[in-house]
Amino acid sequence: MELPLLTVTSPLLPDMEEYQKLLQDIWSKKRITNNGFYHKELESKLCSYLKIPFVSLFTNGTLPLITALQALRITGEVITTPYSFVATTHSIWWNGLKPVFVDIDPDTCGINPDKIEAAITPRTSAIMPVHCYGIPCDVKRIQEIADKYHLKVIYDAAHAFGVEKDGESILKYGDLSTLSFHATKVFNTVEGGAMVMPDEKMKKYIDYLKNFGFAGETEVVAPGINSKMDEVRAAYGIANLNKIDQAIQNRKKATLAYREALKNVPGIRYMEDMPGVKHNYGYFPIFVNEKEYGMSRDALYEKMKEANVYGRRYFYPLISTFSTYRGLDSSDPANLPVATRLANEVICLPLHHDLSDDDISRVIDCIIKR
Repeated sequence: MELPLLTVTSPLLPDMEEYQKLLQDIWSKKRITNNGFYHKELESKLCSYLKIPFVSLFTNGTLPLITALQALRITGEVITTPYSFVATTHSIWWNGLKPVFVDIDPDTCGINPDKIEAAITPRTSAIMPVHCYGIPCDVKRIQEIADKYHLKVIYDAAHAFGVEKDGESILKYGDLSTLSFHATKVFNTVEGGAMVMPDEKMKKYIDYLKNFGFAGETEVVAPGINSKMDEVRAAYGIANLNKIDQAIQNRKKATLAYREALKNVPGIRYMEDMPGVKHNYGYFPIFVNEKEYGMSRDALYEKMKEANVYGRRYFYPLISTFSTYRGLDSSDPANLPVATRLANEVICLPLHHDLSDDDISRVIDCIIKR
Protein backbone atom coordinates (compact mmCIF):
# COMPACT_ATOMS: atom_id res chain seq x y z
CA MET A 1 0.00 0.00 0.00
CA GLU A 2 1.32 3.42 -0.97
CA LEU A 3 2.13 5.68 1.95
CA PRO A 4 0.29 9.01 2.13
CA LEU A 5 2.01 11.97 0.54
CA LEU A 6 4.06 14.23 2.83
CA THR A 7 4.59 17.69 1.35
CA VAL A 8 7.17 20.27 2.35
CA THR A 9 4.42 22.48 3.76
CA SER A 10 0.70 22.53 4.46
CA PRO A 11 -1.40 25.69 4.78
CA LEU A 12 -2.60 26.85 8.18
CA LEU A 13 -6.39 27.03 7.83
CA PRO A 14 -8.70 29.09 10.05
CA ASP A 15 -11.46 27.51 12.08
CA MET A 16 -14.30 27.12 9.58
CA GLU A 17 -17.08 28.12 11.97
CA GLU A 18 -15.21 31.24 13.07
CA TYR A 19 -14.41 32.20 9.49
CA GLN A 20 -18.00 31.69 8.36
CA LYS A 21 -19.18 34.16 10.99
CA LEU A 22 -16.74 36.74 9.68
CA LEU A 23 -17.86 36.08 6.12
CA GLN A 24 -21.51 36.51 7.12
CA ASP A 25 -20.62 39.89 8.58
CA ILE A 26 -18.82 40.88 5.37
CA TRP A 27 -21.89 39.84 3.38
CA SER A 28 -24.12 41.94 5.61
CA LYS A 29 -21.83 44.98 5.34
CA LYS A 30 -21.58 44.55 1.54
CA ARG A 31 -18.10 46.03 1.50
CA ILE A 32 -15.54 43.60 0.19
CA THR A 33 -12.52 45.77 -0.61
CA ASN A 34 -11.06 49.32 -0.43
CA ASN A 35 -9.80 49.51 3.16
CA GLY A 36 -12.84 47.97 4.81
CA PHE A 37 -13.45 47.03 8.42
CA TYR A 38 -11.53 43.74 8.42
CA HIS A 39 -8.64 45.20 6.45
CA LYS A 40 -8.18 47.83 9.16
CA GLU A 41 -8.72 45.25 11.89
CA LEU A 42 -6.03 42.90 10.55
CA GLU A 43 -3.52 45.76 10.23
CA SER A 44 -4.20 46.71 13.84
CA LYS A 45 -3.89 43.14 15.11
CA LEU A 46 -0.68 42.57 13.16
CA CYS A 47 0.91 45.70 14.63
CA SER A 48 0.11 44.40 18.09
CA TYR A 49 1.15 40.79 17.49
CA LEU A 50 4.35 41.60 15.60
CA LYS A 51 5.35 44.53 17.84
CA ILE A 52 5.69 46.89 14.88
CA PRO A 53 4.67 50.56 14.54
CA PHE A 54 2.86 50.55 11.17
CA VAL A 55 1.89 47.99 8.53
CA SER A 56 0.16 48.15 5.16
CA LEU A 57 -1.54 45.06 3.71
CA PHE A 58 -0.99 43.98 0.11
CA THR A 59 -2.59 41.41 -2.17
CA ASN A 60 0.61 39.34 -2.36
CA GLY A 61 4.21 39.37 -1.16
CA THR A 62 5.84 40.56 -4.38
CA LEU A 63 4.05 43.88 -4.77
CA PRO A 64 5.31 45.35 -1.47
CA LEU A 65 8.88 44.70 -2.66
CA ILE A 66 8.19 46.50 -5.93
CA THR A 67 6.41 49.32 -4.10
CA ALA A 68 9.15 49.72 -1.48
CA LEU A 69 11.72 50.43 -4.18
CA GLN A 70 9.33 52.99 -5.69
CA ALA A 71 8.53 54.61 -2.37
CA LEU A 72 12.20 55.16 -1.52
CA ARG A 73 12.94 56.37 -5.07
CA ILE A 74 15.73 53.85 -5.54
CA THR A 75 17.84 54.30 -8.67
CA GLY A 76 20.78 52.57 -10.35
CA GLU A 77 22.00 49.43 -8.60
CA VAL A 78 20.67 47.36 -5.71
CA ILE A 79 22.93 44.92 -3.87
CA THR A 80 21.13 41.69 -3.06
CA THR A 81 21.46 37.93 -2.64
CA PRO A 82 21.14 35.21 -5.29
CA TYR A 83 19.95 32.75 -2.61
CA SER A 84 16.26 33.61 -2.42
CA PHE A 85 12.97 33.21 -4.22
CA VAL A 86 12.96 34.92 -7.63
CA ALA A 87 10.51 37.63 -6.47
CA THR A 88 13.33 39.34 -4.57
CA THR A 89 15.35 40.05 -7.70
CA HIS A 90 12.34 40.38 -10.00
CA SER A 91 11.17 43.34 -7.93
CA ILE A 92 14.47 45.08 -8.71
CA TRP A 93 14.17 44.29 -12.43
CA TRP A 94 10.56 45.52 -12.60
CA ASN A 95 11.73 48.89 -11.30
CA GLY A 96 14.28 49.20 -14.10
CA LEU A 97 17.16 48.73 -11.66
CA LYS A 98 20.26 46.55 -11.83
CA PRO A 99 20.62 43.76 -9.25
CA VAL A 100 24.15 43.18 -7.99
CA PHE A 101 24.64 39.79 -6.36
CA VAL A 102 26.97 39.17 -3.43
CA ASP A 103 27.70 35.92 -1.64
CA ILE A 104 25.98 34.66 1.49
CA ASP A 105 26.98 33.67 5.00
CA PRO A 106 27.15 29.86 5.31
CA ASP A 107 25.64 29.88 8.81
CA THR A 108 22.61 32.12 8.20
CA CYS A 109 22.20 31.81 4.40
CA GLY A 110 21.68 35.58 4.45
CA ILE A 111 23.76 38.16 2.63
CA ASN A 112 27.37 38.27 3.88
CA PRO A 113 28.16 41.79 5.15
CA ASP A 114 31.86 41.18 4.49
CA LYS A 115 31.09 41.06 0.76
CA ILE A 116 28.87 44.13 0.48
CA GLU A 117 31.36 46.99 0.44
CA ALA A 118 33.35 45.56 -2.47
CA ALA A 119 30.14 45.52 -4.54
CA ILE A 120 29.27 49.19 -3.93
CA THR A 121 29.72 51.55 -6.89
CA PRO A 122 28.72 55.17 -7.49
CA ARG A 123 25.44 53.81 -8.90
CA THR A 124 24.51 51.82 -5.79
CA SER A 125 21.52 53.26 -3.91
CA ALA A 126 20.16 50.38 -1.83
CA ILE A 127 20.73 46.97 -0.25
CA MET A 128 18.00 44.33 -0.35
CA PRO A 129 18.90 41.50 2.05
CA VAL A 130 16.69 38.48 2.81
CA HIS A 131 16.02 36.97 6.23
CA CYS A 132 16.41 33.53 4.67
CA TYR A 133 14.40 30.75 6.36
CA GLY A 134 13.45 33.39 8.94
CA ILE A 135 17.06 33.53 10.21
CA PRO A 136 17.91 37.20 10.89
CA CYS A 137 20.58 38.82 8.78
CA ASP A 138 23.41 40.64 10.51
CA VAL A 139 21.22 43.74 10.69
CA LYS A 140 23.69 45.81 12.70
CA ARG A 141 26.57 45.35 10.25
CA ILE A 142 24.32 45.94 7.25
CA GLN A 143 23.01 49.18 8.75
CA GLU A 144 26.52 50.38 9.52
CA ILE A 145 27.49 49.89 5.88
CA ALA A 146 24.31 51.55 4.66
CA ASP A 147 24.90 54.57 6.89
CA LYS A 148 28.53 54.84 5.77
CA TYR A 149 27.60 54.95 2.09
CA HIS A 150 24.19 56.67 2.45
CA LEU A 151 22.25 53.66 1.15
CA LYS A 152 18.67 52.58 1.80
CA VAL A 153 17.95 49.11 3.19
CA ILE A 154 14.85 47.14 2.23
CA TYR A 155 14.49 43.76 3.91
CA ASP A 156 12.73 40.93 2.15
CA ALA A 157 11.29 39.43 5.32
CA ALA A 158 8.92 37.02 3.57
CA HIS A 159 10.06 34.21 5.89
CA ALA A 160 10.33 36.27 9.07
CA PHE A 161 6.78 36.51 10.41
CA GLY A 162 6.97 36.80 14.20
CA VAL A 163 10.76 36.58 14.36
CA GLU A 164 12.36 38.69 17.09
CA LYS A 165 15.93 39.52 18.05
CA ASP A 166 16.68 40.57 21.62
CA GLY A 167 12.96 41.14 22.21
CA GLU A 168 12.50 43.39 19.16
CA SER A 169 10.75 42.50 15.92
CA ILE A 170 13.25 41.83 13.14
CA LEU A 171 10.79 43.69 10.90
CA LYS A 172 11.72 47.03 12.47
CA TYR A 173 15.21 47.05 10.94
CA GLY A 174 16.13 48.86 7.73
CA ASP A 175 14.06 51.56 6.03
CA LEU A 176 11.27 49.14 5.07
CA SER A 177 10.52 45.42 5.46
CA THR A 178 8.14 43.27 3.47
CA LEU A 179 6.22 40.11 4.33
CA SER A 180 4.56 37.34 2.35
CA PHE A 181 1.28 35.80 3.49
CA HIS A 182 1.26 33.15 0.76
CA ALA A 183 -0.35 29.81 1.62
CA THR A 184 3.10 28.24 2.10
CA LYS A 185 4.14 30.66 4.84
CA VAL A 186 3.88 30.30 8.63
CA PHE A 187 1.02 32.82 8.60
CA ASN A 188 -1.11 33.08 5.50
CA THR A 189 -4.10 34.88 4.04
CA VAL A 190 -4.23 32.42 1.08
CA GLU A 191 -2.39 35.02 -1.02
CA GLY A 192 -1.26 38.24 0.56
CA GLY A 193 1.59 40.29 1.92
CA ALA A 194 2.47 43.41 3.84
CA MET A 195 4.97 46.21 4.21
CA VAL A 196 6.28 47.37 7.57
CA MET A 197 7.26 51.01 7.92
CA PRO A 198 8.60 53.21 10.73
CA ASP A 199 6.20 56.16 10.72
CA GLU A 200 2.71 57.33 9.86
CA LYS A 201 3.86 59.56 7.01
CA MET A 202 5.36 56.62 5.13
CA LYS A 203 2.31 54.50 5.94
CA LYS A 204 0.05 57.09 4.31
CA TYR A 205 2.27 57.32 1.24
CA ILE A 206 2.40 53.54 0.82
CA ASP A 207 -1.38 53.36 1.16
CA TYR A 208 -1.63 55.90 -1.66
CA LEU A 209 0.77 53.95 -3.87
CA LYS A 210 -1.10 50.65 -3.48
CA ASN A 211 -4.41 52.32 -4.45
CA PHE A 212 -3.49 53.88 -7.82
CA GLY A 213 -2.04 56.93 -6.02
CA PHE A 214 -5.44 58.22 -4.92
CA ALA A 215 -5.34 60.57 -1.93
CA GLY A 216 -9.04 61.38 -2.23
CA GLU A 217 -11.93 61.00 -4.59
CA THR A 218 -10.44 63.26 -7.25
CA GLU A 219 -6.76 63.64 -6.29
CA VAL A 220 -3.96 61.35 -7.47
CA VAL A 221 -0.64 62.17 -5.80
CA ALA A 222 1.61 59.47 -7.32
CA PRO A 223 1.65 56.90 -10.13
CA GLY A 224 0.44 54.04 -7.96
CA ILE A 225 -0.75 50.53 -8.69
CA ASN A 226 -3.62 48.38 -7.46
CA SER A 227 -2.32 45.97 -4.81
CA LYS A 228 -4.88 46.17 -2.01
CA MET A 229 -5.94 43.20 0.10
CA ASP A 230 -9.68 42.44 0.06
CA GLU A 231 -11.98 41.90 3.06
CA VAL A 232 -12.37 38.15 2.48
CA ARG A 233 -8.66 37.49 2.85
CA ALA A 234 -8.26 40.02 5.66
CA ALA A 235 -10.94 38.17 7.66
CA TYR A 236 -9.19 34.87 6.86
CA GLY A 237 -6.00 36.36 8.31
CA ILE A 238 -7.76 37.52 11.47
CA ALA A 239 -9.10 34.01 12.07
CA ASN A 240 -5.69 32.48 11.33
CA LEU A 241 -3.95 34.84 13.73
CA ASN A 242 -5.84 33.14 16.56
CA LYS A 243 -4.12 29.85 15.66
CA ILE A 244 -0.62 31.06 14.89
CA ASP A 245 1.02 30.55 18.30
CA GLN A 246 -0.01 26.90 18.50
CA ALA A 247 1.05 26.38 14.88
CA ILE A 248 4.54 27.73 15.63
CA GLN A 249 4.79 25.50 18.71
CA ASN A 250 3.93 22.49 16.57
CA ARG A 251 6.61 23.51 14.07
CA LYS A 252 9.14 23.88 16.88
CA LYS A 253 8.33 20.39 18.16
CA ALA A 254 8.96 18.91 14.72
CA THR A 255 12.17 20.94 14.36
CA LEU A 256 13.54 19.63 17.66
CA ALA A 257 12.69 16.06 16.63
CA TYR A 258 14.57 16.46 13.37
CA ARG A 259 17.61 17.91 15.11
CA GLU A 260 17.76 15.13 17.68
CA ALA A 261 17.47 12.39 15.05
CA LEU A 262 19.98 13.88 12.61
CA LYS A 263 22.61 15.26 14.98
CA ASN A 264 25.02 12.35 14.49
CA VAL A 265 24.42 11.64 10.81
CA PRO A 266 27.71 12.25 8.92
CA GLY A 267 27.39 14.67 6.03
CA ILE A 268 24.05 16.16 7.14
CA ARG A 269 24.12 19.72 8.46
CA TYR A 270 21.18 21.76 9.72
CA MET A 271 20.69 25.18 11.28
CA GLU A 272 20.47 25.72 15.04
CA ASP A 273 18.56 28.41 16.91
CA MET A 274 20.43 31.70 17.26
CA PRO A 275 21.08 33.21 20.71
CA GLY A 276 18.60 35.95 21.55
CA VAL A 277 16.33 35.12 18.61
CA LYS A 278 12.68 34.09 18.81
CA HIS A 279 12.29 31.84 15.76
CA ASN A 280 9.14 30.96 13.82
CA TYR A 281 10.38 27.53 12.63
CA GLY A 282 9.16 28.18 9.12
CA TYR A 283 11.65 25.85 7.38
CA PHE A 284 14.00 22.99 8.16
CA PRO A 285 16.77 22.96 5.56
CA ILE A 286 19.43 20.27 5.62
CA PHE A 287 22.68 20.49 3.65
CA VAL A 288 24.04 17.27 2.19
CA ASN A 289 27.79 16.83 1.91
CA GLU A 290 27.99 14.07 -0.69
CA LYS A 291 31.50 12.92 0.25
CA GLU A 292 30.67 12.52 3.94
CA TYR A 293 27.08 11.32 3.55
CA GLY A 294 27.79 8.87 0.73
CA MET A 295 24.93 10.08 -1.44
CA SER A 296 24.36 13.24 -3.43
CA ARG A 297 21.71 15.77 -2.51
CA ASP A 298 19.74 14.98 -5.66
CA ALA A 299 19.93 11.23 -5.04
CA LEU A 300 18.51 11.73 -1.54
CA TYR A 301 15.86 14.06 -2.90
CA GLU A 302 14.72 11.40 -5.39
CA LYS A 303 14.86 8.68 -2.73
CA MET A 304 12.55 10.76 -0.55
CA LYS A 305 10.11 11.22 -3.43
CA GLU A 306 10.04 7.46 -4.00
CA ALA A 307 8.85 7.18 -0.38
CA ASN A 308 6.18 9.84 -1.07
CA VAL A 309 8.11 12.40 1.00
CA TYR A 310 8.35 15.64 -0.93
CA GLY A 311 11.01 18.04 0.28
CA ARG A 312 12.11 21.05 -1.70
CA ARG A 313 15.53 22.14 -2.95
CA TYR A 314 14.96 25.64 -1.63
CA PHE A 315 16.83 27.65 -3.03
CA TYR A 316 17.97 25.81 -6.14
CA PRO A 317 18.93 26.89 -8.69
CA LEU A 318 20.32 30.29 -7.72
CA ILE A 319 18.52 33.35 -9.10
CA SER A 320 21.81 34.38 -10.69
CA THR A 321 21.67 31.33 -12.98
CA PHE A 322 18.32 32.22 -14.59
CA SER A 323 18.46 33.57 -18.14
CA THR A 324 17.38 37.10 -17.17
CA TYR A 325 20.31 37.53 -14.79
CA ARG A 326 23.11 35.16 -15.78
CA GLY A 327 24.73 37.77 -18.03
CA LEU A 328 25.48 40.07 -15.09
CA ASP A 329 29.11 40.22 -13.97
CA SER A 330 27.99 39.58 -10.39
CA SER A 331 26.28 36.33 -11.48
CA ASP A 332 29.60 34.56 -12.10
CA PRO A 333 29.67 31.46 -9.84
CA ALA A 334 33.24 32.38 -8.89
CA ASN A 335 31.74 35.46 -7.23
CA LEU A 336 29.22 33.33 -5.31
CA PRO A 337 31.04 30.22 -4.04
CA VAL A 338 29.08 29.75 -0.81
CA ALA A 339 25.68 30.37 -2.39
CA THR A 340 26.56 28.01 -5.24
CA ARG A 341 27.64 25.26 -2.87
CA LEU A 342 24.62 25.53 -0.58
CA ALA A 343 22.20 25.65 -3.51
CA ASN A 344 23.64 22.30 -4.59
CA GLU A 345 23.40 20.81 -1.09
CA VAL A 346 20.06 21.97 0.30
CA ILE A 347 16.80 20.12 0.86
CA CYS A 348 14.04 21.66 2.98
CA LEU A 349 12.34 18.81 4.82
CA PRO A 350 8.56 18.71 5.35
CA LEU A 351 7.76 21.11 8.19
CA HIS A 352 4.36 22.42 9.16
CA HIS A 353 1.86 22.57 12.01
CA ASP A 354 0.08 19.35 11.00
CA LEU A 355 2.97 16.86 11.04
CA SER A 356 2.41 13.81 13.22
CA ASP A 357 5.14 11.87 15.04
CA ASP A 358 4.75 9.13 12.43
CA ASP A 359 5.17 11.66 9.63
CA ILE A 360 8.38 12.94 11.18
CA SER A 361 9.69 9.40 11.61
CA ARG A 362 9.01 8.69 7.93
CA VAL A 363 11.06 11.70 6.89
CA ILE A 364 13.91 10.79 9.24
CA ASP A 365 13.96 7.19 8.04
CA CYS A 366 14.48 8.39 4.47
CA ILE A 367 17.69 10.08 5.59
CA ILE A 368 19.19 7.70 8.12
CA LYS A 369 18.22 4.33 6.61
CA ARG A 370 20.41 3.70 3.57
